[in-house]
Amino acid sequence: MTPELADSLFLRACRRRPVSRTPVWFMRQAGRSLPEYRAVRQGVPMLTACATPDLIAEVTMQPVRRYGVDAAILFSDIVVPLKAIGIDLDIKPGVGPVVADPIRDAAAVEALRPIEPGDVSYVTEAVRALTGELGATPLIGFAGAPFTLASYLVEGGPSKNHDRTKAMMYGEPRLWHALMDRLTTIALGFLRVQIAAGVSAVQLFDSWVGAVAPDDYREFVLPHTRRIFDGLAEAGVPRIHFGVGTGELLGLLGEAGADVVGVDWRVPLDEAARRVGPGRALQGNLDPAVLLAPWEVVERRAADVLARGAKAEGHVFNLGHGVLPGTDPDRLARLTDFVREASAR
Repeated sequence: MTPELADSLFLRACRRRPVSRTPVWFMRQAGRSLPEYRAVRQGVPMLTACATPDLIAEVTMQPVRRYGVDAAILFSDIVVPLKAIGIDLDIKPGVGPVVADPIRDAAAVEALRPIEPGDVSYVTEAVRALTGELGATPLIGFAGAPFTLASYLVEGGPSKNHDRTKAMMYGEPRLWHALMDRLTTIALGFLRVQIAAGVSAVQLFDSWVGAVAPDDYREFVLPHTRRIFDGLAEAGVPRIHFGVGTGELLGLLGEAGADVVGVDWRVPLDEAARRVGPGRALQGNLDPAVLLAPWEVVERRAADVLARGAKAEGHVFNLGHGVLPGTDPDRLARLTDFVREASAR
């Protein structure tokens, strides 16, 4: 890592070091809201795009070129490592990941194998190309957290209530922990591949873990998430943990071992800092839907996020979830500029 990259605002904030202004990037900053993304993805299935190095690099760079954000995030999907180890799944437009043969017994769990670097050589190739092009701009790698991956695999696709997932968790705890253990190994392996290729930070997405009560999180999820963060400790890159609907879990997310806890829009950042506790930076947390409102609303809400984020030991400005498809790219560009100017110290 070059001195310029190591001293970037994003990495400094993640490490709770002083910054001249608040760094900013957006979850799902590359994607359907960008016309250039829709152009390059025309006729290309999502999982094909995620396995094509040139396309991965191009899509990752698009928001960096357009907005000048303080970090890029690798264009991929949380189910990519599952597909890479042979799970029969597809991402169906308008639906999400759909698994042909859901995992609901011990034999199916035992068939899940660890990921090898050669399984995702396209990721290594893309990351190496991107780090060269990005220069002093950090690249964030990511993986899906075990609970969220388990939910897709057990349910067979997206689920509103995660009925089958919870039924296994409560009713077959031995099988559940065996599944989570396999998925933890896969997620950890996938993140290590990205770190070895050159990413500057990693984020663990636990999109559906907000469906779990705190006591159940501690028993059924926390040991596995902690193993991932502990397993990355020696890599020396900031580790970010983000989940949706996790207001009641923020303290536990802090316990899991990440350097940065991502906060969705439901909890103000000053309160989130209290819940997470000391020793962690925060990331977030403007409601993505605010970007669909008039600019004066966006400006007022963003200023509030910055003011509350100043109470944290480190703050990376972001949305409380991903950019919505109908968001005007010019609005995101304006927001990026506003955060830079309003937070300058």
